[in-house]
Amino acid sequence: MPTDLYTELQWLPRPPQDFSAQVKAWTEVGGGAALRELASYALDLNQLTRLAKRMTAAVAGGADIQPLIPFRLAVISNATMDFILPALVASAARHGIALEIIQPAYDQVAQEALTPDSRVNAAKPNAVLFALDYRALPLKPTPGDSAAAANAVAGATGYLAALREGIQKNCGAACIFQTFAPAPETVFGSLDGALPGTMRWLLTEVNRALGEQVLATGDVLLDVAGIAETVGLASWHDPQMWNLGKFPCAESVIPLYADHVARVVAAIRGKSRKVLVLDLDNTVWGGVIGDDGLEGIRVAQGDAIGEAHLAVQRMALELRQRGIVLAVSSKNTDEVAREPFLKHPEMLLKLDHIAVFQANWNDKATNLQAIAEELSVGIDSLVFLDDNPVERGLVRRLLPQVAVPELPEDAAGYARTLAAAGYFEAIAFAGEDLKRADFYQDNAKRISLQKQVGGVDAYLASLEMTITFQPFDATGRARIVQLINKSNQYNLTTRRYTDPEVLVAEEDPAVFTLQVRLADIFGDNGMISVVICRPGVQEPGTWEIDTWLMSCRVLGRKVEHMVLNHLVEHARQRGIHTIVGTYIPTDRNKLVVDHYEKLGFARVSADDSGKTVWKLDVAEAKQETAPMKVVVGTNLSLEEADS
Repeated sequence: MPTDLYTELQWLPRPPQDFSAQVKAWTEVGGGAALRELASYALDLNQLTRLAKRMTAAVAGGADIQPLIPFRLAVISNATMDFILPALVASAARHGIALEIIQPAYDQVAQEALTPDSRVNAAKPNAVLFALDYRALPLKPTPGDSAAAANAVAGATGYLAALREGIQKNCGAACIFQTFAPAPETVFGSLDGALPGTMRWLLTEVNRALGEQVLATGDVLLDVAGIAETVGLASWHDPQMWNLGKFPCAESVIPLYADHVARVVAAIRGKSRKVLVLDLDNTVWGGVIGDDGLEGIRVAQGDAIGEAHLAVQRMALELRQRGIVLAVSSKNTDEVAREPFLKHPEMLLKLDHIAVFQANWNDKATNLQAIAEELSVGIDSLVFLDDNPVERGLVRRLLPQVAVPELPEDAAGYARTLAAAGYFEAIAFAGEDLKRADFYQDNAKRISLQKQVGGVDAYLASLEMTITFQPFDATGRARIVQLINKSNQYNLTTRRYTDPEVLVAEEDPAVFTLQVRLADIFGDNGMISVVICRPGVQEPGTWEIDTWLMSCRVLGRKVEHMVLNHLVEHARQRGIHTIVGTYIPTDRNKLVVDHYEKLGFARVSADDSGKTVWKLDVAEAKQETAPMKVVVGTNLSLEEADS
């Protein structure tokens, strides 16, 4: 299992026997959803290539493949990528992305990055993948010479930094850098990793420095070295294929590599999962609590089966610690299902870790929909872990947007399979990530309170809310970028921006930026809204709302009214007489189709696509108050006011 799990993508269901016929029979009527379903199987290289050709031909013919999200990716490499690129296209569809590849000439790395009118820079891609093999680096082994080794590492990382600067200067795309997988061959044996100046030591140091650079710049890291070590360096590198055609990896690992690239691209577009929903019987513990009783379930250390299920709990807790929300969906009596969480001494998971607990006799698809609604997230935010293949199949059929990993027969492989699937891919880290699970859990408590308190106004007053307004700054930037790229439902324009692009807006005095936070009696919701206003191009004295998005977990609390109040106040201070808002429809943001109308804007235009443009006269704008304290911040100080 260890290697096959990864190279065969065993967390995905096997493709049907008539897969090729289904690809051939695909028509535009099925749209992108059907293409994504075809890509959702554990496909080999030939199947990925066949599907990619069908997709590429469809797009070239003008086919509409919504809801797949378009993404232009330039791939710069010192290796031959021709057989790999189709696998990227098909794998991206698996993650909801319609990938367009821009491929320059072979081994033109520096030329493409540094030349302003190169093919890559001229194409203005969304991101550039530096798919570099370790042979692309200017490294020469100097075993035992620490000074020369340090200089070599500095030279290699300087080269990578220069490539990044070229792309940023010439086209402004996000940069995806791969770490470097060393060759399996060693010169000093076990000493290779410890002795300064060996190739393995040099690559380890380059990878470490590259990681630090990516965290500092907001670029994206693809840990190819880690992937190669997982399957084995000897399995990753194929010397025959390199000698024959400069292929960077073995053919057998291309589907795995392609899936990892697709995960990163999807994460850039905010499509990483947010919620892990756990079945209980034979998933979180061994046995059936309703039949075996508290003493009969297996969840103890020293018992092989119990250890396997504890590994699932441990992974769930580690995911929660980094911000993934945990929920339960179990066919059980509620009181019986809760008993192990309350009374079993070996349980690692406690009820306090679970944001939504659904234990009843409804089908799992119905419960998953209820969980998504209670957490105010899209159904495509969920990952469902269940040992029962019948339940997995039902959810896949009724809710194809939910990620449902295939699990092996042996529970010892459950945790590893969940991790291997990479549903929770992260491209950046913000301090608020650690609090996200608590945010959603607290929100479930707010919903419970709302059911108890009579009337909306009384409910809002009982929350004792504090809203904080502040311009973009370095501290909040990582979270701002996350929200811009992840928010789909309450997002007026769904424009996506990279970290460098957000920095440009932050530093431009003509651009009005706003990050909004909300706290209440249940805790801190963190950053819940982002606004970017730019000066009107055609009419002086106007602001155009480029971006306005909000977290759906604060719906119904009049946050949008408070944001508008703040926006109008600053517009008046800057001599702005008109605020222009645009709604650009997508398949996910119908929630805000009447956003501007509710806030008092007047519609001035609409087109056949559903795009509408709205205007607000700043002088006549009316303020609507809400029961919350307002904190107005700058990068230097904070002032408090009541509203």
